[in-house]
Amino acid sequence: MKIVVQKFGGSSLTTSEMRNEAQQRVWEAVEEGLRPVVVVSAMGRRGDPYATDTLLDLMEKTNPGAEGSNVDLLLSCGEIISASIFAEGLRTMGLPAQAVTGWQCGITTDEVHQAARVTGVQSEKLWELLRTGVIPVVAGFQGITESGKVTTLGRGGSDTTAAVLGVVLKAERVEIFTDVDGVKTADPRLVPDAPTIKVMSYREVVEMGHMGAKVLHPRAAEITMEEGIPLQIRSVIHSQGGTTIGPGLRQKTAFGAEKISDRVVTGIAHLGKRAQVRIEGAEDFHRSGLGTKVFQQLAEAEVSVDLIYLSPDLIAFIIDQAKVETTKRVLEPMGLSVKIEVGFAKVSVVGAGMHGVPGVMARVVNCLEREGISIYQTTDSHANISCLVLEEHILRAVQALYREFKLDRI
Repeated sequence: MKIVVQKFGGSSLTTSEMRNEAQQRVWEAVEEGLRPVVVVSAMGRRGDPYATDTLLDLMEKTNPGAEGSNVDLLLSCGEIISASIFAEGLRTMGLPAQAVTGWQCGITTDEVHQAARVTGVQSEKLWELLRTGVIPVVAGFQGITESGKVTTLGRGGSDTTAAVLGVVLKAERVEIFTDVDGVKTADPRLVPDAPTIKVMSYREVVEMGHMGAKVLHPRAAEITMEEGIPLQIRSVIHSQGGTTIGPGLRQKTAFGAEKISDRVVTGIAHLGKRAQVRIEGAEDFHRSGLGTKVFQQLAEAEVSVDLIYLSPDLIAFIIDQAKVETTKRVLEPMGLSVKIEVGFAKVSVVGAGMHGVPGVMARVVNCLEREGISIYQTTDSHANISCLVLEEHILRAVQALYREFKLDRI
């Protein structure tokens, strides 16, 4: 049995016309001889009646301090509605289909509400449907704890659902359908003519996701990477094209054998609404243990830190601007000299082949300097270089780096 997992995002399901297009992609998979397992997000975006953010706003207005289990139970309804409607749409086309919730298809999670992680999948229900020729339409983004509480998987959770099911069912591939035709070399809102990247490595798409690209949740790529399940990012309104994601690019060597390699720079990603935190002091933070205490207390307050710089007398990092007040509340009792500034953005060049290649950082710095864009902090890994710039400079920075690395020719 050749299985394909097809995930449809909320923006691809907003109208009956869009849902018809999505259902046509399922029909095409059946025509190809594949057995589809469909995963759906809640229909639409904030303001649409069943969208996740609409439900979240409703709960926020009712009680900003609502119990996590009640919030998750409410949020799970959006995907359940979507799965029911989608399944019936398939049935009108003559395709047998059955909507199932996350817990009905056996997805168990830890106890963390709004950000649960999948701990296991009991897939008997899915196999039962597949063996009888029925297409399972799974409500994404959700699962259940061992104690029976409904949980949700956080932003991009339906991507995670699709990836997990792809691995458990040993699918031929996992297809992620969106309202764009694949991963672009830069955000098309900033660079309208940015081309679609036809082939990417898992590492590249994970880095792009972590650095701010919104097309695919990085956790989904990490899950499929562990088992080598191919991913495809496709437009819901096109039968062909898109981005294929796998171990790496296949190139012919001089002797005709294939090797796996990665591009030095594949794309540009960015993340706005960042705040920079600088903690200065005369004493050695490392020896005093204050450095450890700072990060431990922030972690307990669920404040994620990034672009970390440590020296004996300075700690610097960035946070989501929405976490500024929480950060102040955590650090104030420590009696430290803390300076927090808002209005920053992180701009990153991503490419899994940059490790060990000299001159990439120099090109990034020189490029931004030519544009008169100040860099306030940097960090790098084997697959990305990130710079902290003023948020007002995002457009110029992304476009300049796009030109510098000739990403219109990828």
